[in-house]
Amino acid sequence: MNIDELKNAWNDDVSDETPQISTEQSQKINLPLEKIRKNMRMEFWSTVGVLLFGFAVVWIPVPEAPFKFKFYLTVLLFSMVIVVSFFFSKFFKLYRDISNPMMKTYESLQDLMFQFKLNEQYYLSFMLSFVPFLVCELIIVIEFIPHRVPLSDLKIATTIISSLAIGLFGLFLLAKYWYKSFYGKYVRKIEQLLSELQK
Repeated sequence: MNIDELKNAWNDDVSDETPQISTEQSQKINLPLEKIRKNMRMEFWSTVGVLLFGFAVVWIPVPEAPFKFKFYLTVLLFSMVIVVSFFFSKFFKLYRDISNPMMKTYESLQDLMFQFKLNEQYYLSFMLSFVPFLVCELIIVIEFIPHRVPLSDLKIATTIISSLAIGLFGLFLLAKYWYKSFYGKYVRKIEQLLSELQK
């Protein structure tokens, strides 16, 4: 048997075993997928808005704000843009795959479910990646905002460590809640439809 015959035999086996998705099932699947895409668009534009707002706030003319303060915050915001760009490039791949009209087979849905699970981890990492930025911002604020009474070294260390602990825990909870509310419930609907296809 030559290579072409092997390929044809393989393709025949795959097409025989792969259940096709009916029009009714396809419509059921498209609804949660469209909700996910809509939420991804909303999250992308709201993140862009927040970053632009951050740049605007940093450079509002405030006479008493030293240049170093504004410069450090600007560098911090540019670093955040780089991190956000990396994660959104991953999310954009999923967004593009959701838009693919060729999602007609059980295998393609299984692949999509794998991508959802992977992106859930990306999402958690995305939220937790803001902890160092939170700490840096706190350090900049402590250093540059004048205090009535100078802060002791112990107070500065306590403030930064407690903020890190609270920030890490808070961002973890926020990421879990946010993902569950905006994506998780729709992913579960697709999982249910996938299990119906197995029967």
